[in-house]
Amino acid sequence: MSVRVRFAPSPTGFLHVGGARTALFNWLYARHTGGKFILRVEDTDAARNTQEAVDVILNGLRWLGLNWDEGPLTSDATGPAKGDRGPYFQSQRRANYQRRVEALLSRGLAYEREGAIKFKMSREPVVIDDLIVGQVRRELTDREAEDPDFVIVRSDGQPVFHLVNVVDDLEMGITHVIRGEDHLSNTAKHVALFQAFGVHPPHYAHIPLILNPDGTKMSKRDQGASLSTYVEEGYVAEAVVNYLVLLGWSPKENREVLSVPELVERFDLPQVLRHNARFDMAKLQWMNGEYMRTLPADRFYELCVHALAKAGLQTNAFPLAYVKAALDTCKGKLKTFAELPGYAGFYFADALDFDPAAVVQSFTAENRPRLQRLRDAFAKVEPFNYAFLEAGLKNTAGELGVKPGVLVHPTRLACTGKTAGPSLYHLLEVLGREKVLARLDAALK
Repeated sequence: MSVRVRFAPSPTGFLHVGGARTALFNWLYARHTGGKFILRVEDTDAARNTQEAVDVILNGLRWLGLNWDEGPLTSDATGPAKGDRGPYFQSQRRANYQRRVEALLSRGLAYEREGAIKFKMSREPVVIDDLIVGQVRRELTDREAEDPDFVIVRSDGQPVFHLVNVVDDLEMGITHVIRGEDHLSNTAKHVALFQAFGVHPPHYAHIPLILNPDGTKMSKRDQGASLSTYVEEGYVAEAVVNYLVLLGWSPKENREVLSVPELVERFDLPQVLRHNARFDMAKLQWMNGEYMRTLPADRFYELCVHALAKAGLQTNAFPLAYVKAALDTCKGKLKTFAELPGYAGFYFADALDFDPAAVVQSFTAENRPRLQRLRDAFAKVEPFNYAFLEAGLKNTAGELGVKPGVLVHPTRLACTGKTAGPSLYHLLEVLGREKVLARLDAALK
């Protein structure tokens, strides 16, 4: 059997990390098994649907690297270029739903009631053999026992989720439905619909929910809930993929940092955990820092330049060698690229913004002659590199009878406007003699 899975989001203008993880699990399972991953946008609610909302989903999946395998050829509106395949849209498949409803009506398996159409639900227990949850026996509740039938087409002619979901899965040949455990309560209705259409339902695999650290269900307003947060704050997409897959899945060996090819090789449904996963922002930031530290140089530079430009710092006004040398002093020091402008923006700024409290502490009357002495020493350092700069500072401190730290703090503040940042001697070398002396002179004034 060739595996066919799907991700079927609603375009609400928001891609929840839970939805992103569902898409990821489906994509990984398709890639692991050599199957197909299908994207299907559930946009039958016309009042909520906009192209902008659809783009949020498509751009989020593209950012994660979750390419889909099928779909109609698109115009520029839904793809980055003509000739791309877009997702399937339920709003364009209404004739399919109407045909299936008519078939149910003709066989007495559905009926009209008060303008709506209801499906005759089975009165017998429905058994679901879930690949993750195990066997689930769904009995009718006391309230359902009186009237277990449910609406499949509203009185306004709008088909409901249960119907369109099943019809699309049936006609697209979906073999495995991998979705959140919150959908398990719907599955008995879906199984009954498949049986009414005379086909076996797909294999179901309901994955655990993502909870907040306090155990509550993660909502749209909770920290880390929106995938766009990670795009905007400069996370590495592969790090987010790596972290999301660990929310409810465990590799056989005790490893956490795994490349996407490794995840594809190892991912399988038997390793999906039964218990709900708790979102840990600190762990995600740690993992992102690990990915940033090991990025290939060219990709690191590219993402750095993008983060700086987003903050209004244009690197194209500086020599390429200078830009690369400056960014090299930041590698391994950051958890997200969004931290970069505050950490290293001084390399690309004409004027520095000083922390007033740090100015009072470091630019004291006692420190001014010391800083002048160091400035004169730096003017003579040859060559102007980190090793000789470090020696020059330590020699000056010895001559003044103070510890090197007494000079380090005001020097850093004078040259960067900050009290913390890249290695002092390396950043001085990158700035160069002319810029270092000019900034020390400005501080002395």
